[in-house]
Amino acid sequence: MAYVTWSLETLEKFCADVFETFGFSKEESGKISDVLLTADLFGIESHGMQRMVRYHKGIEKGQIHLDAKPEVVFETPVSAVIDGHSGMGQLIGIYAMEKAIEKAETTGVGIVSVRESNHYGIAGYYSEMASKRGLIGFSCTNSEAIMVPTFSRKAMIGSNPIAVSVPADPYPFLFDASTTVVTRGKLEMYNKMGKPLPDGWALDENGTPCNEAPRVLANIVGKNGGGIMPLGGSSETSGSHKGYGYGMIAELFSSILSMGVTSNECCTFPDKTGICHGFAAINPAAFGDADNDTETEGTEAQFQGLKQAHLGFQWHHGRAPRSVRLPETRLRVVLPRLRASCRIRGFRGQLLGIRKRDCPFWIPLLAGPQRPASLHYRHTHDG
Repeated sequence: MAYVTWSLETLEKFCADVFETFGFSKEESGKISDVLLTADLFGIESHGMQRMVRYHKGIEKGQIHLDAKPEVVFETPVSAVIDGHSGMGQLIGIYAMEKAIEKAETTGVGIVSVRESNHYGIAGYYSEMASKRGLIGFSCTNSEAIMVPTFSRKAMIGSNPIAVSVPADPYPFLFDASTTVVTRGKLEMYNKMGKPLPDGWALDENGTPCNEAPRVLANIVGKNGGGIMPLGGSSETSGSHKGYGYGMIAELFSSILSMGVTSNECCTFPDKTGICHGFAAINPAAFGDADNDTETEGTEAQFQGLKQAHLGFQWHHGRAPRSVRLPETRLRVVLPRLRASCRIRGFRGQLLGIRKRDCPFWIPLLAGPQRPASLHYRHTHDG
Protein backbone atom coordinates (compact mmCIF):
# COMPACT_ATOMS: atom_id res chain seq x y z
CA MET A 1 0.00 0.00 0.00
CA ALA A 2 1.28 3.46 -0.85
CA TYR A 3 1.69 6.09 1.85
CA VAL A 4 1.73 9.85 1.63
CA THR A 5 3.85 12.05 3.90
CA TRP A 6 2.54 15.34 5.26
CA SER A 7 4.41 17.87 7.34
CA LEU A 8 3.46 17.69 11.01
CA GLU A 9 2.81 21.42 11.01
CA THR A 10 0.21 21.00 8.25
CA LEU A 11 -1.62 18.23 10.09
CA GLU A 12 -1.50 20.07 13.42
CA LYS A 13 -3.22 23.06 11.83
CA PHE A 14 -5.72 20.86 10.02
CA CYS A 15 -6.65 18.87 13.14
CA ALA A 16 -6.94 22.00 15.24
CA ASP A 17 -9.23 23.62 12.66
CA VAL A 18 -11.39 20.49 12.50
CA PHE A 19 -11.89 20.20 16.25
CA GLU A 20 -12.51 23.93 16.64
CA THR A 21 -15.17 23.52 13.95
CA PHE A 22 -16.67 20.68 15.96
CA GLY A 23 -17.12 23.17 18.80
CA PHE A 24 -14.05 22.76 21.02
CA SER A 25 -11.94 25.69 22.18
CA LYS A 26 -8.52 26.36 20.67
CA GLU A 27 -6.79 24.96 23.76
CA GLU A 28 -8.98 21.86 23.82
CA SER A 29 -8.48 21.28 20.09
CA GLY A 30 -4.73 21.45 20.55
CA LYS A 31 -4.81 18.81 23.29
CA ILE A 32 -7.01 16.43 21.29
CA SER A 33 -4.91 16.89 18.15
CA ASP A 34 -1.69 16.19 20.06
CA VAL A 35 -3.00 12.82 21.25
CA LEU A 36 -4.04 11.80 17.71
CA LEU A 37 -0.89 12.98 15.98
CA THR A 38 1.30 11.38 18.64
CA ALA A 39 -0.34 8.08 17.65
CA ASP A 40 0.45 8.72 13.99
CA LEU A 41 4.04 9.68 14.86
CA PHE A 42 4.35 6.39 16.73
CA GLY A 43 3.05 4.60 13.61
CA ILE A 44 -0.25 3.60 15.29
CA GLU A 45 -2.51 4.40 12.33
CA SER A 46 -5.59 2.87 13.96
CA HIS A 47 -5.62 5.56 16.67
CA GLY A 48 -4.41 8.58 14.76
CA MET A 49 -6.20 11.04 12.50
CA GLN A 50 -8.51 8.37 11.16
CA ARG A 51 -10.33 8.52 14.50
CA MET A 52 -11.71 11.98 13.69
CA VAL A 53 -14.66 10.36 11.93
CA ARG A 54 -15.57 8.39 15.04
CA TYR A 55 -15.50 11.54 17.17
CA HIS A 56 -17.56 13.50 14.65
CA LYS A 57 -20.21 10.76 14.68
CA GLY A 58 -20.14 10.65 18.48
CA ILE A 59 -20.83 14.37 18.64
CA GLU A 60 -23.65 14.10 16.09
CA LYS A 61 -25.25 11.23 18.03
CA GLY A 62 -25.01 13.12 21.30
CA GLN A 63 -22.65 10.59 22.87
CA ILE A 64 -19.81 13.11 23.17
CA HIS A 65 -20.92 16.21 25.09
CA LEU A 66 -18.93 19.24 23.97
CA ASP A 67 -19.52 21.32 27.11
CA ALA A 68 -18.97 18.53 29.64
CA LYS A 69 -16.35 19.10 32.33
CA PRO A 70 -14.76 16.31 34.38
CA GLU A 71 -15.82 16.29 38.04
CA VAL A 72 -14.00 14.75 41.01
CA VAL A 73 -16.71 12.82 42.87
CA PHE A 74 -14.51 11.10 45.45
CA GLU A 75 -10.97 11.87 46.60
CA THR A 76 -8.27 10.97 49.11
CA PRO A 77 -4.62 12.12 49.26
CA VAL A 78 -3.63 9.18 47.04
CA SER A 79 -6.74 8.49 44.96
CA ALA A 80 -9.68 9.99 43.10
CA VAL A 81 -12.75 9.01 41.14
CA ILE A 82 -13.71 11.28 38.26
CA ASP A 83 -17.03 11.48 36.42
CA GLY A 84 -16.37 12.65 32.87
CA HIS A 85 -20.03 13.43 32.16
CA SER A 86 -19.56 11.98 28.64
CA GLY A 87 -17.04 14.60 27.59
CA MET A 88 -14.20 14.17 25.08
CA GLY A 89 -12.03 11.25 26.14
CA GLN A 90 -8.69 12.95 25.48
CA LEU A 91 -9.58 15.98 27.58
CA ILE A 92 -10.82 13.81 30.45
CA GLY A 93 -7.77 11.54 30.20
CA ILE A 94 -5.32 14.45 30.38
CA TYR A 95 -7.19 15.96 33.34
CA ALA A 96 -7.22 12.63 35.20
CA MET A 97 -3.55 11.87 34.59
CA GLU A 98 -2.56 15.35 35.73
CA LYS A 99 -4.52 14.66 38.93
CA ALA A 100 -2.63 11.36 39.43
CA ILE A 101 0.71 13.09 38.79
CA GLU A 102 -0.12 15.86 41.27
CA LYS A 103 -0.86 13.27 43.97
CA ALA A 104 2.28 11.25 43.19
CA GLU A 105 4.47 14.33 43.46
CA THR A 106 2.91 15.09 46.84
CA THR A 107 2.44 11.67 48.45
CA GLY A 108 4.48 9.30 46.27
CA VAL A 109 1.56 7.65 44.49
CA GLY A 110 -1.61 8.74 42.76
CA ILE A 111 -4.37 6.46 41.43
CA VAL A 112 -7.33 7.85 39.53
CA SER A 113 -10.29 5.94 38.09
CA VAL A 114 -12.67 7.54 35.58
CA ARG A 115 -16.25 6.76 34.60
CA GLU A 116 -18.58 8.18 31.95
CA SER A 117 -15.93 9.16 29.41
CA ASN A 118 -15.34 8.39 25.74
CA HIS A 119 -12.62 6.90 23.54
CA TYR A 120 -9.36 8.55 24.67
CA GLY A 121 -6.85 7.51 22.00
CA ILE A 122 -3.63 5.65 22.77
CA ALA A 123 -3.13 4.64 26.41
CA GLY A 124 0.60 5.31 26.16
CA TYR A 125 0.05 9.04 25.74
CA TYR A 126 -1.14 9.30 29.34
CA SER A 127 1.41 6.98 30.95
CA GLU A 128 4.12 8.96 29.15
CA MET A 129 2.77 12.17 30.70
CA ALA A 130 4.01 10.78 34.01
CA SER A 131 7.40 9.56 32.77
CA LYS A 132 8.10 12.99 31.31
CA ARG A 133 7.75 14.31 34.86
CA GLY A 134 10.15 11.71 36.26
CA LEU A 135 7.38 9.39 37.46
CA ILE A 136 6.30 5.86 36.60
CA GLY A 137 3.05 6.07 34.67
CA PHE A 138 0.20 3.61 34.14
CA SER A 139 -2.92 3.93 32.00
CA CYS A 140 -5.67 1.59 30.89
CA THR A 141 -9.20 1.80 29.53
CA ASN A 142 -12.16 -0.34 28.70
CA SER A 143 -14.14 0.03 25.48
CA GLU A 144 -17.05 -1.38 23.55
CA ALA A 145 -17.02 -5.18 23.84
CA ILE A 146 -14.93 -6.63 21.01
CA MET A 147 -12.95 -9.38 22.76
CA VAL A 148 -14.39 -12.89 22.63
CA PRO A 149 -13.31 -14.57 25.91
CA THR A 150 -11.68 -17.97 25.83
CA PHE A 151 -14.16 -20.74 24.88
CA SER A 152 -16.86 -18.16 24.10
CA ARG A 153 -18.67 -16.99 20.97
CA LYS A 154 -19.78 -13.57 22.19
CA ALA A 155 -17.69 -10.43 22.70
CA MET A 156 -17.79 -9.37 26.35
CA ILE A 157 -14.64 -7.28 26.95
CA GLY A 158 -13.11 -4.36 25.06
CA SER A 159 -9.64 -4.11 23.55
CA ASN A 160 -8.73 -2.89 27.08
CA PRO A 161 -5.16 -1.67 26.48
CA ILE A 162 -2.60 -1.32 29.23
CA ALA A 163 0.31 1.15 29.08
CA VAL A 164 3.29 1.57 31.41
CA SER A 165 6.00 4.24 31.14
CA VAL A 166 9.20 4.55 33.16
CA PRO A 167 11.71 7.43 32.97
CA ALA A 168 15.12 6.13 31.94
CA ASP A 169 18.37 7.05 30.18
CA PRO A 170 19.20 7.03 27.35
CA TYR A 171 15.56 6.36 26.41
CA PRO A 172 12.39 6.07 28.49
CA PHE A 173 10.64 2.73 28.70
CA LEU A 174 7.16 2.75 27.19
CA PHE A 175 4.90 -0.26 26.71
CA ASP A 176 1.42 0.21 25.29
CA ALA A 177 -0.66 -2.67 23.94
CA SER A 178 -4.23 -3.87 23.71
CA THR A 179 -5.16 -7.10 25.46
CA THR A 180 -6.77 -8.30 22.23
CA VAL A 181 -4.66 -9.60 19.34
CA VAL A 182 -5.39 -6.31 17.53
CA THR A 183 -7.69 -3.35 18.09
CA ARG A 184 -10.95 -2.60 16.35
CA GLY A 185 -9.19 0.28 14.63
CA LYS A 186 -6.84 -2.18 12.91
CA LEU A 187 -9.85 -4.05 11.52
CA GLU A 188 -11.22 -0.74 10.27
CA MET A 189 -7.94 -0.09 8.45
CA TYR A 190 -8.13 -3.49 6.73
CA ASN A 191 -11.77 -2.86 5.88
CA LYS A 192 -10.89 0.44 4.20
CA MET A 193 -8.10 -1.24 2.26
CA GLY A 194 -10.37 -4.10 1.19
CA LYS A 195 -7.86 -6.64 2.50
CA PRO A 196 -8.64 -9.96 4.21
CA LEU A 197 -7.76 -10.17 7.90
CA PRO A 198 -4.71 -12.27 8.82
CA ASP A 199 -5.36 -15.64 10.40
CA GLY A 200 -5.67 -15.65 14.17
CA TRP A 201 -7.28 -12.23 14.54
CA ALA A 202 -11.05 -12.59 14.56
CA LEU A 203 -14.04 -14.89 15.01
CA ASP A 204 -17.43 -14.83 13.29
CA GLU A 205 -20.82 -15.00 15.01
CA ASN A 206 -20.45 -18.77 15.38
CA GLY A 207 -17.07 -18.54 17.10
CA THR A 208 -15.28 -19.72 13.95
CA PRO A 209 -12.07 -18.03 12.71
CA CYS A 210 -12.98 -15.34 10.17
CA ASN A 211 -10.91 -13.25 7.74
CA GLU A 212 -13.71 -10.90 6.62
CA ALA A 213 -13.30 -7.46 8.19
CA PRO A 214 -16.75 -6.13 7.14
CA ARG A 215 -18.46 -9.17 8.64
CA VAL A 216 -16.61 -9.01 11.95
CA LEU A 217 -17.13 -5.26 12.29
CA ALA A 218 -20.85 -5.59 11.49
CA ASN A 219 -21.19 -8.31 14.13
CA ILE A 220 -19.47 -6.12 16.74
CA VAL A 221 -21.79 -3.20 16.02
CA GLY A 222 -24.89 -5.40 15.85
CA LYS A 223 -23.95 -7.43 18.95
CA ASN A 224 -24.46 -10.57 16.86
CA GLY A 225 -21.63 -12.56 18.37
CA GLY A 226 -18.01 -12.98 17.39
CA GLY A 227 -15.30 -10.36 17.51
CA ILE A 228 -11.56 -10.17 18.07
CA MET A 229 -9.49 -12.82 19.83
CA PRO A 230 -7.69 -12.13 23.12
CA LEU A 231 -3.89 -12.07 23.16
CA GLY A 232 -3.00 -15.71 22.76
CA GLY A 233 -5.71 -16.50 20.23
CA SER A 234 -8.86 -18.51 20.85
CA SER A 235 -7.60 -21.59 22.68
CA GLU A 236 -6.14 -22.29 26.10
CA THR A 237 -3.28 -24.13 24.43
CA SER A 238 -2.03 -20.93 22.79
CA GLY A 239 -2.56 -18.84 25.94
CA SER A 240 -5.92 -17.22 25.15
CA HIS A 241 -6.81 -17.13 28.85
CA LYS A 242 -3.84 -14.83 29.50
CA GLY A 243 -5.08 -12.11 27.18
CA TYR A 244 -8.56 -12.56 28.63
CA GLY A 245 -7.15 -12.12 32.13
CA TYR A 246 -5.12 -9.02 31.20
CA GLY A 247 -8.28 -7.51 29.75
CA MET A 248 -10.03 -8.13 33.06
CA ILE A 249 -7.22 -6.32 34.91
CA ALA A 250 -7.80 -3.23 32.75
CA GLU A 251 -11.51 -3.55 33.47
CA LEU A 252 -10.89 -3.62 37.23
CA PHE A 253 -8.83 -0.41 37.23
CA SER A 254 -11.22 1.45 34.94
CA SER A 255 -14.88 0.51 35.31
CA ILE A 256 -14.89 -1.43 38.59
CA LEU A 257 -12.97 1.04 40.77
CA SER A 258 -14.92 3.97 39.31
CA MET A 259 -18.25 2.10 39.64
CA GLY A 260 -18.83 2.81 35.98
CA VAL A 261 -19.99 0.87 32.93
CA THR A 262 -18.27 -2.42 32.05
CA SER A 263 -17.24 -3.22 28.49
CA ASN A 264 -20.25 -5.42 27.75
CA GLU A 265 -22.51 -2.38 28.28
CA CYS A 266 -20.28 0.31 26.74
CA CYS A 267 -21.72 1.97 23.62
CA THR A 268 -25.18 0.49 24.16
CA PHE A 269 -26.76 3.79 25.24
CA PRO A 270 -28.25 6.45 22.93
CA ASP A 271 -26.69 9.43 24.71
CA LYS A 272 -23.32 8.16 25.98
CA THR A 273 -20.70 5.43 25.55
CA GLY A 274 -19.95 4.96 29.26
CA ILE A 275 -16.26 4.22 28.59
CA CYS A 276 -14.04 4.18 31.69
CA HIS A 277 -10.30 4.66 32.28
CA GLY A 278 -7.66 3.96 34.91
CA PHE A 279 -4.54 6.02 35.66
CA ALA A 280 -1.67 5.81 38.12
CA ALA A 281 1.56 7.68 38.79
CA ILE A 282 4.31 6.52 41.13
CA ASN A 283 7.28 8.55 42.33
CA PRO A 284 10.44 6.38 42.14
CA ALA A 285 11.80 8.35 45.09
CA ALA A 286 9.35 6.40 47.26
CA PHE A 287 11.63 3.38 46.73
CA GLY A 288 15.00 5.02 47.35
CA ASP A 289 17.38 7.02 45.16
CA ALA A 290 15.29 8.03 42.15
CA ASP A 291 18.37 8.84 40.05
CA ASN A 292 19.56 5.23 40.16
CA ASP A 293 16.24 4.00 38.78
CA THR A 294 16.81 5.81 35.48
CA GLU A 295 20.27 4.38 34.81
CA THR A 296 19.67 1.66 32.23
CA GLU A 297 23.05 1.51 30.49
CA GLY A 298 23.86 -1.86 32.07
CA THR A 299 20.58 -3.33 30.88
CA GLU A 300 21.08 -1.87 27.40
CA ALA A 301 24.52 -3.48 27.22
CA GLN A 302 23.02 -6.85 28.10
CA PHE A 303 20.46 -6.49 25.32
CA GLN A 304 23.19 -5.55 22.86
CA GLY A 305 25.02 -8.75 23.76
CA LEU A 306 22.07 -10.90 22.71
CA LYS A 307 22.28 -12.55 19.33
CA GLN A 308 20.71 -11.02 16.25
CA ALA A 309 17.19 -12.31 15.69
CA HIS A 310 16.98 -14.71 12.77
CA LEU A 311 14.47 -15.11 9.93
CA GLY A 312 15.31 -11.67 8.54
CA PHE A 313 13.98 -9.65 11.46
CA GLN A 314 16.08 -6.84 12.92
CA TRP A 315 17.02 -6.80 16.59
CA HIS A 316 16.16 -3.34 17.92
CA HIS A 317 17.38 -3.48 21.51
CA GLY A 318 20.22 -1.07 22.26
CA ARG A 319 19.01 1.77 20.01
CA ALA A 320 16.18 4.26 20.20
CA PRO A 321 12.84 2.53 19.65
CA ARG A 322 10.53 3.73 16.93
CA SER A 323 8.35 5.58 19.40
CA VAL A 324 11.37 7.69 20.38
CA ARG A 325 12.97 8.22 16.96
CA LEU A 326 9.88 9.42 15.13
CA PRO A 327 8.62 12.11 17.53
CA GLU A 328 12.14 13.50 17.93
CA THR A 329 12.08 14.64 14.30
CA ARG A 330 8.55 16.08 14.51
CA LEU A 331 8.84 17.00 10.86
CA ARG A 332 6.39 14.80 9.00
CA VAL A 333 3.65 12.24 9.46
CA VAL A 334 3.12 9.26 7.18
CA LEU A 335 -0.52 8.44 6.44
CA PRO A 336 -2.07 5.74 4.23
CA ARG A 337 -2.52 7.05 0.70
CA LEU A 338 -6.19 6.22 0.47
CA ARG A 339 -9.18 8.35 -0.44
CA ALA A 340 -11.05 6.54 2.31
CA SER A 341 -8.28 7.04 4.87
CA CYS A 342 -9.68 8.97 7.84
CA ARG A 343 -12.74 9.37 5.61
CA ILE A 344 -11.62 12.98 5.43
CA ARG A 345 -12.78 13.07 1.85
CA GLY A 346 -16.31 12.36 3.05
CA PHE A 347 -16.19 15.35 5.37
CA ARG A 348 -15.30 18.01 2.79
CA GLY A 349 -15.48 21.65 3.65
CA GLN A 350 -19.27 21.76 3.87
CA LEU A 351 -19.63 18.97 6.45
CA LEU A 352 -16.88 20.30 8.66
CA GLY A 353 -18.00 23.89 8.29
CA ILE A 354 -14.48 24.99 7.38
CA ARG A 355 -14.57 28.55 6.15
CA LYS A 356 -14.34 29.08 2.41
CA ARG A 357 -11.17 31.10 2.70
CA ASP A 358 -9.50 28.07 4.32
CA CYS A 359 -10.59 25.61 1.64
CA PRO A 360 -7.74 26.22 -0.85
CA PHE A 361 -5.23 25.19 1.82
CA TRP A 362 -7.14 22.07 2.87
CA ILE A 363 -8.40 20.87 -0.53
CA PRO A 364 -5.27 18.73 -1.23
CA LEU A 365 -5.60 17.04 2.15
CA LEU A 366 -9.34 16.56 1.85
CA ALA A 367 -9.13 15.26 -1.71
CA GLY A 368 -6.65 12.48 -1.01
CA PRO A 369 -3.71 11.43 -3.20
CA GLN A 370 -2.82 14.65 -5.01
CA ARG A 371 0.58 16.31 -5.15
CA PRO A 372 0.74 19.81 -3.68
CA ALA A 373 4.23 21.15 -4.31
CA SER A 374 4.89 22.01 -0.66
CA LEU A 375 4.36 18.49 0.64
CA HIS A 376 6.40 15.31 0.21
CA TYR A 377 5.26 11.81 -0.68
CA ARG A 378 6.77 8.50 0.15
CA HIS A 379 5.77 5.04 -1.01
CA THR A 380 6.23 2.07 1.28
CA HIS A 381 5.11 -1.55 1.32
CA ASP A 382 2.33 -2.46 3.69
CA GLY A 383 3.62 -4.96 6.21
